[in-house]
Amino acid sequence: MNSNFKNPDEYIMMQIEERREYLSKIRSVINDNLPNGYEEGIQYGMISYFVPHSIYPSGYHVNHKEPLPFISLGNQKGHIALYHSGIYMDSELLNWFKMEYEKLDIGKLDMGKSCIRFKKMDKIPYELIGVLCTKISVDDFIKMYEKTRNN
Repeated sequence: MNSNFKNPDEYIMMQIEERREYLSKIRSVINDNLPNGYEEGIQYGMISYFVPHSIYPSGYHVNHKEPLPFISLGNQKGHIALYHSGIYMDSELLNWFKMEYEKLDIGKLDMGKSCIRFKKMDKIPYELIGVLCTKISVDDFIKMYEKTRNN
């Protein structure tokens, strides 16, 4: 994965043309709904939203120089991927997301532990992504993260 992108705009412009519109729309939904405190940038070769060092100086335990990652948005070979650390750490949030997705009746949810895969671009649940983004404040995410680190 190329991690040399300077910013999210460049990331989107370097993707295949058929995906740019969808990536841009998901990015807009995230930016419109994410609680204050998270920052947008490039992390791990994708568009990412993270807790900056100015709020959480310890950074990410895997690499303390990296800010604490929260959400990442990436264009993969066969799908667009939305990585959400909150649904990985919070089973209630994961269950809520699964139930809400099912209510949309847009097909089977394709996901891993934190990765939601969108293979059919016309089935991306933008509104649900927006609501998901509102669910965890920066403070709550830090508490959640620290709790998982101490277990």
